[in-house]
Amino acid sequence: MSKKALITGIAGQDGSYLAELLLDKGYEVHGIIRRESLEDKEHKLANISHILDRLQLHVCSIDNHLLVYKVISQVRPDECYHLAASSFVSYSFDDESSVLSNNFNSTHYLLSSIKELCPKCRFYFAGSSEMFGDAEVSPQNENTKFNPRSIYGIAKLASYHLVKNYRKQHGIFASSGILFNHESPRRGYEFVTKKIVSSAVKISMGLSDTIELGNIDALRDWGYAKDYVKGMTMILAHHEPDDFVLATGELHSVKDFLDISFSLLNLDYKKYLKINKSYIRPAESIPLVGDYSKAYKELGWKPTKGLKETIEEMVEYEIAKIKGSFV
Repeated sequence: MSKKALITGIAGQDGSYLAELLLDKGYEVHGIIRRESLEDKEHKLANISHILDRLQLHVCSIDNHLLVYKVISQVRPDECYHLAASSFVSYSFDDESSVLSNNFNSTHYLLSSIKELCPKCRFYFAGSSEMFGDAEVSPQNENTKFNPRSIYGIAKLASYHLVKNYRKQHGIFASSGILFNHESPRRGYEFVTKKIVSSAVKISMGLSDTIELGNIDALRDWGYAKDYVKGMTMILAHHEPDDFVLATGELHSVKDFLDISFSLLNLDYKKYLKINKSYIRPAESIPLVGDYSKAYKELGWKPTKGLKETIEEMVEYEIAKIKGSFV
């Protein structure tokens, strides 16, 4: 009998790659989606449109305990990957209530339902490097002190501790992946990396003539999404539940990302860049860069694709997408 996997955030970048990977492994794959996604399949479900006939989707608001309980009761998954989150990182604390509700309560509802209905289910929680926030040391690993600066990071950290509590107090196989930034052609347009690639391609095609960004000296640890999704499955396949940092251990600036993206199109980004001070967010005094040595030692996981190769794939995808819109 096939294993059953339930994925929250299945239509997102990571969720869609994870669904493909699990299907290839012979899993019966279930996903939770919002009702509005069914009403706008072309856009909201674009990442999984090619595998829709192989998925079993459940309409559910994951901040509603009863609805989550009903889905868990119906599916009885062997593995649950909790990837859905309000992922836009705000430093203004303007919308803290909904971010906390979506990101913490949903984790609680899933774990409590699993504990009651299918306690043998293995649970994966998508942590974030934002939990380190204003870090005291670099690089960061599983033993680094957390110091989140955003409400997103705070909510993720609260969920991380909840996962540990269910693991220790209730015996649930619950693990967290503390993932650093990872990119792909399926990255959402609200992220600076996708904005850079999309703008570069549009400029190369004469569809735009500028790109507005904030601090281009900001540093990030950027990996490739498919590598990180594979890491998620390796974390749940481990002989015991635990927490793992997944990262590349390499730092690149937004300027580097710009230069690579535009250079691939034989363009000089300096001719098109405008700095918008309103986009500038507080800089880290110590850069966020991950130490994945534990994942390598215990899981055999390591990143396989470099930043330039990742950007090349993103650029090729964007060119094909824009050309396709004119057909």
